[in-house]
Amino acid sequence: MTAVLAAGMLTASTAPGYGTDAAGPAPGPQFTPLTAAVMTEPTPFHATDGRTHLSYELLTTNALPSSTQVRLDRVEVRDARTHRVVGSLSGQALADAANPVGDPLPGADGYTPAPPGPTPTVIPGSQQWVIWLDLALERGQRVPKVLEHHLSGAVVTASGSSPFEETVQVTPTGRTAPMNLNAPVRPGTWYSSESCCGNTHHRRGLGPINGRFDVPQRFAIDWYRVGEQGQTWEGDPARLTSYLSYRQPVVAAAGGRVVEVQDGIPDNAPPVTPPVPPIEETVGNHVTLEVAPGRYLLYAHLKPGSLVVREGDRVEPGRVLGLIGNSGNSTTPHLHFQVMTTAEFFPTDSPPFTFREFRVVGEVEPRIWDDNLGLQPTGVLPITPSPYEGPHRARYPLDREVLEF
Repeated sequence: MTAVLAAGMLTASTAPGYGTDAAGPAPGPQFTPLTAAVMTEPTPFHATDGRTHLSYELLTTNALPSSTQVRLDRVEVRDARTHRVVGSLSGQALADAANPVGDPLPGADGYTPAPPGPTPTVIPGSQQWVIWLDLALERGQRVPKVLEHHLSGAVVTASGSSPFEETVQVTPTGRTAPMNLNAPVRPGTWYSSESCCGNTHHRRGLGPINGRFDVPQRFAIDWYRVGEQGQTWEGDPARLTSYLSYRQPVVAAAGGRVVEVQDGIPDNAPPVTPPVPPIEETVGNHVTLEVAPGRYLLYAHLKPGSLVVREGDRVEPGRVLGLIGNSGNSTTPHLHFQVMTTAEFFPTDSPPFTFREFRVVGEVEPRIWDDNLGLQPTGVLPITPSPYEGPHRARYPLDREVLEF
């Protein structure tokens, strides 16, 4: 069974020209019009949809002169040992999953989508693009130990086009299981916003830090407290105290050592988007816990003066660390929570994680970003039934789910 890669399936075909054949890498060196680099170790995790996901990126470069375009028709993710296709992208689905480095986030304000058509993904010469891969394996489908990426399309010049196929980036998948955590907040109903694996500023946030690209928020989740009527704020949305998330306690999702504490950054006045803060204030007041070798928990955008731990403290699961605020790059009060591979947010990588136990009670279908939550006519989320309602254990909440801890 072939998995779903975003949306888009395609059939295999062989074409002479550049690169390799469809059965796998050809022996010996090959000129490849596209180069590619995997930006993280693809690590499988279980999500609330019952499937096993691998979410990662291909950083591709058209290595040909600026006058030569590469039309990318198909991307296949294969098992490198058997060359069996486990996921694929083509057509509009591929166009929606690819964008030039530095361009606005696909789907965001100011972004012009690729024109519809059978092959809308055209990479100009000497230009670098990101392909955002979200591979979802059905229940029982085996995760390959090693992946390879088969790219096919055509090199386009003023005199015509020449088809190519190439197999690039043979990449092992992660063998370390994602951290299975307790809730980072107190029991109640919470909105899981901007989580994987949709088109969100977390999932598709490319950061050029210290001379390289990272995706530092790939699996980050913004948590909003939800009331009995589905409300996230009541009263005047220009007042911090109107937001149900404001001053809610955040707690240690695992035992560990406090390795970084930042306090003293004032809360922003909602719901106007604040100026972009200095890089060292991006996550606002925050606490970082070291919970395993190379694994850190980040609690960001906390209320100034509310942090109750110091660097070097040892904390047990459930220990209160501080209160939710609106500091740093935040417009309305929420908790930004994620696992990191370093003690600092920039630079870092963002590996997947799961929560031990929660119940999905609904979902929010339209996109509501945290920076316009307070601009909605009311603070009530348009919650609808979810196909994944019910209890979940050791699962990652998908984007825009409403759940109970």
